[in-house]
Amino acid sequence: MKIETLTDAAAVAERAGEFIAAAARAAVAARGRFTFAISGGRTPWQMLRLLAREDVPWQQVHLFQVDERVAPAGDTDRNLTHISEALLAAAPLATQCVRAMPVESADLEAGARTYARVLRDCAGTSPVLDLVHLGLGADGHTASLVPGDAVLDLADADVGITAPYQGRQRMTLTIPLINRSRGILWLVTGEEKRAMLARLLAADLSIPAGRVSQRQALVLADRAAAGS
Repeated sequence: MKIETLTDAAAVAERAGEFIAAAARAAVAARGRFTFAISGGRTPWQMLRLLAREDVPWQQVHLFQVDERVAPAGDTDRNLTHISEALLAAAPLATQCVRAMPVESADLEAGARTYARVLRDCAGTSPVLDLVHLGLGADGHTASLVPGDAVLDLADADVGITAPYQGRQRMTLTIPLINRSRGILWLVTGEEKRAMLARLLAADLSIPAGRVSQRQALVLADRAAAGS
């Protein structure tokens, strides 16, 4: 795992936007498309606003969600709401290439299976995404893979449904799918993340984030999180 330490969250967001744009150009040159999954969070929304200004082959970008809260369309708890405001309103992504998690489904487990099929249709029978963006919780969670949740141990599914966490059930990509990706980009900001960032870098398997593959991962951290 590589780590870059930047001054603050704004610098992390700017570097992340540049990194994603370069990854998109490289993927399109190599394979004709860029498959990218995005998580939520304040710094990522800033990252997406900056990404919208970058030189990106948008018509070949296929955007997925890493996780999503079970909430109505347009709810401020929904990651998609913020993705729409930060990126989709400014970047010319093809509507059919924005793959929202179907968390409004009456049958969430069926919705998870549907999303897994969407991933397979776009990224292969055992889907391999070009880049997965992840955040790190102060409790060691990433995506919606939280300590003690059964979905953390799913080995035979690419998408799962969590138990309620902070008041909401979630749909989330699972560890096997995340670990198959060609690249993983972590954004970690804030002093409250310092202890967990150290455990992530040490591949501490006792926290969910520690189960994510490090071979293809880059961490962008601010000085507060990195302790430097």
